Amino acid sequence: MWRRFLGSTLAVLLLGTATAAVVMWYKYTGLVSDLPTVQGLQSYQPPVMSRLYSNDDRLIAELASERRIFVPYSAIPDRVKNAFLAAEDQKFWTHKGVDPVAILRAGLTDLARGHGRRPIGASTITQQVARVMLLGSNAVSIERKAKEAFLALRIEQVLPKEKILEIYLNEIYLGNGAYGIGAASQAYFGKPLDQLDDAEAAFLGALPKSPTNYNPWRFPDAARGRRNWVLERMEELGWLPSDAAQAAMQEPLAAHSFRRPGPEPGSEWFSEEVRRELIERYGTQQTMQGGLDVHTSLDPSLQTTATNVLRDGLMDYDRSHGGWRGPVHHFEGFTRTSAQDDAAWVPALTALPRPAGMLDRWRLAVVLDAAGGVGWIEGGAPRRATLLSRDLGWIRRWRLPRVGDVVMIEPQAEGGHVALRQVPKIEGAIVTMDVRTGRVLAMVGGWSFEASQFNRATQALRQPGSSFKPFVYLAAMQQGISPSQQFQDSAVSYGDWHPNNYEKDFWGPTTLHDALRESRNLVTIRLAAHIGMKTVAQTAQDIGLVQDMPHVLPAALGAVETTVLRETGAYATIANGGRKVTPTLIDDVQDRDGHVIWRPEGLTLSATRASDSQVPDAGGPSAVFPTADSGGAAGPAAPAVPPGAAQPTVTAPPGPGKDDLPVFNDSRPRVSDAASAFQITTMMQDVIRRGTGVQAGKGIDAPIAGKTGTSQNFNDAWFAGYSADVVTVVWIGFDSPQSLGKNETGGAIAGPLWNRVMKVALADRPKVDFRVPDGVTLVRYDTGRGMAIDAFKADQVPGESANLNGSAGTGELTAADTGAENLPDSETDMSEGGGAAAANGGASSGGGAPAAGAAPSGPPQPASGDIGMGGLY
Repeated sequence: MWRRFLGSTLAVLLLGTATAAVVMWYKYTGLVSDLPTVQGLQSYQPPVMSRLYSNDDRLIAELASERRIFVPYSAIPDRVKNAFLAAEDQKFWTHKGVDPVAILRAGLTDLARGHGRRPIGASTITQQVARVMLLGSNAVSIERKAKEAFLALRIEQVLPKEKILEIYLNEIYLGNGAYGIGAASQAYFGKPLDQLDDAEAAFLGALPKSPTNYNPWRFPDAARGRRNWVLERMEELGWLPSDAAQAAMQEPLAAHSFRRPGPEPGSEWFSEEVRRELIERYGTQQTMQGGLDVHTSLDPSLQTTATNVLRDGLMDYDRSHGGWRGPVHHFEGFTRTSAQDDAAWVPALTALPRPAGMLDRWRLAVVLDAAGGVGWIEGGAPRRATLLSRDLGWIRRWRLPRVGDVVMIEPQAEGGHVALRQVPKIEGAIVTMDVRTGRVLAMVGGWSFEASQFNRATQALRQPGSSFKPFVYLAAMQQGISPSQQFQDSAVSYGDWHPNNYEKDFWGPTTLHDALRESRNLVTIRLAAHIGMKTVAQTAQDIGLVQDMPHVLPAALGAVETTVLRETGAYATIANGGRKVTPTLIDDVQDRDGHVIWRPEGLTLSATRASDSQVPDAGGPSAVFPTADSGGAAGPAAPAVPPGAAQPTVTAPPGPGKDDLPVFNDSRPRVSDAASAFQITTMMQDVIRRGTGVQAGKGIDAPIAGKTGTSQNFNDAWFAGYSADVVTVVWIGFDSPQSLGKNETGGAIAGPLWNRVMKVALADRPKVDFRVPDGVTLVRYDTGRGMAIDAFKADQVPGESANLNGSAGTGELTAADTGAENLPDSETDMSEGGGAAAANGGASSGGGAPAAGAAPSGPPQPASGDIGMGGLY
């Protein structure tokens, strides 16, 4: 009986053991069958933020989906390592990925605590790496813990302990938007990792258990207690001397609120445009997680100047052309009696949200009495002052202020007074760029990036008005026409289109110099008719001003659409002697290892000079606007030199020697010969000296050239101009096109703002004259309307007006001269399908849809009157 009993028992045990082994094997194979591979951790590269730097290597912005600063193992201080090991895995250096003793201890504790409570974890640091990096799951289950353990064992076989700890410390989320110890050190203490003391390192080690529950600002006592527990553990393990541990425990938990860098105030437009360009080139993941170091061309000082100048100009216009639009809010039931008690208005004013577009230096204030007394909050304390008398009078012209009105004010330096402010409705844009390289030094895309992220410098398509005319004259200069050539300034009509000069008078025979200086529309039209609109359009497209352009005469007066950035590049091309200048915001891009992976093309340093024969043809695709020259059947490229002119001879320098310096090579396409471009520069110098741009040149004694621009019905005001080093373009207008007011021209509105920006841009630069090309002679002569200085080519006679072939200058223009077969019957027809605005409507160089409140991409509805009559100037 005993033998049978023992045999049966043994059989049952063997069967049970075999069954259990089969079940366990089945479970094991099921668990490990879909486990991820651990080999990828050998080449671990964590997602790291990208950084944008200004041209003086100042950090201006960070791009990141997870804010992380990677710190290699060798750069992590021992006190930080020990703090995390003491809190999370004190046997890290001895176990093989799993700590059986810790698992048993946690299991017994969980049994004693009963059901319904979250189990105590016993995961090693290696297991946490497996969960975060490979499993991506935080579910509480036996299956997940088993997978975690198996992966931890595999990881320990593949990676050294140092690498595992490096991955853990750089991947773990520590609250306050910080991933990894490098970002956490900045987020909580505003200092790099190697400057942390024992108490601060222990606090970071306390966070992995629960960053939320140990938040030092919300739960300071709990955070301090957990920190002290970590210090005690470090002392028990012999990793921290007893006296140092006791001193650290007595140290207050002094966490500092951290402001994530960037964008720097005022640089938001520039930084956002760089971000868009990076995403277009590298994609979102590499841009936001690839650890790129992006060195930009931004000049922070000039950017601040351009921002302030534009805002001051918009505020001045808004104040002089519009009335007081009323308070931003009103407190009902607020009386003069209650206004004397700060407790009656401080809580309500504190809870009131800031209006969109309100500047940082402005404050919300409540009107306390009808005499202009206001109260606001400064540094948490209530303040009182009186509105400036001129502001109080301005308010009263439109409506009487009421006690309880909430207004925007700006405290003044003189005590006891504040200035009244309101967000203007008008918008504007400014771009400043290096003439030679195309490096954008400053870009302002509107009043407030916070209120609207639509960049009016790169995304808004607007009509340039007469600032387009220099490119008509450039096309003429390239055909050998002289600046002293005369064309008729007299009435002309084409069907129902009756263009006129801004002044609505006629000068008769007029030189091109005088016509450009005073922006005479009728001379420009006859000039465009003589050289052909196809030639004008090709010049504008080659130079990058427009992507496409109709062959109709109104386009010669600026009835096309372009952006501020495009026009800046086009004017820089003229200033650069005809070499195409492509605007660039980025100097170079480096990967996380410091290798340069991109820099702009065209300008290089080498041991030998590239021959001009290697320069690509102007008809090739644009580097910054790749579709500009490839959309449809493009005409032939503009010749590098005028027909019949001698081709330049290029002599290659001798081979490099051991003492030779690097040679500067410019391989950018030439869209105009240098002589023609210099002729336009010389003519536009007189525009500023005594023409329509006089206000732009006041107080600037350096050589400058520029042109005003005003579109039909005064919808757009421009000023574009440059020195030998810097080009700046200013645009002012409403997002939804409407008139700026009668006689509000580019010279009157945009010119003074251009003047203020250029004074700062030129302040630290030497005075440099425009370079005179070989074969060009500067001559002072009488144009018939005063003495002028112009540049003449070798085959041109200064002051003479040749008898040009055809009917140009007589007013008897034929369809072959004017392209009249393409002209619409009326301005309405032009905007609906045949004209310049319609032809360009909907195109956008910004690479994105406008934000809310942005200007519509389609062409604006035409105003009453003909193009060129009282509008283009």
